[in-house]
Amino acid sequence: MHELSIAQSILDIITEEMRRHHVERIVSVRLKIGEMSAVVPESLTFCWSIVTKDTPAEGSRLDIVSLPIEARCLACDSVFFVQNYVYVCPKCGSGDLAILSGKELQIQDFETPDF
Repeated sequence: MHELSIAQSILDIITEEMRRHHVERIVSVRLKIGEMSAVVPESLTFCWSIVTKDTPAEGSRLDIVSLPIEARCLACDSVFFVQNYVYVCPKCGSGDLAILSGKELQIQDFETPDF
C-alpha cells in the first residue's frame, strides 16, 4: 500500500503551501492522477483520512481527476488514447509508441474555507 506514503507526501506539500500562504485550514485537495500511476483512488482517499488526523487538513476531502493514457505512434505519428491497456496504434497497428500522458500524480490546487 504505497498510497500511505503518497498521502503523507501530499500532506507535506500542502502543509508547506499552507504556511507560505498563511492558511490555517483546508477543505479539499484536487489531484490529477494518470491511469499508469498505479495509484488506487479509494486507497489514497482512505490513507488521506489517516494522515490528516489531528492536522489542519483533518476532515478535508480529496477530489481526484483520473487522466487517460495518451500515446503517440512513432511509426505514423498518430496521437490517441490507449484503451484497455492495449498499447497498439489503432491507425497502423504499430506497438512502437511514446507515452505522452497517464503517469501523472499532480496536486492541482486546494480549497480553503476562506474562499
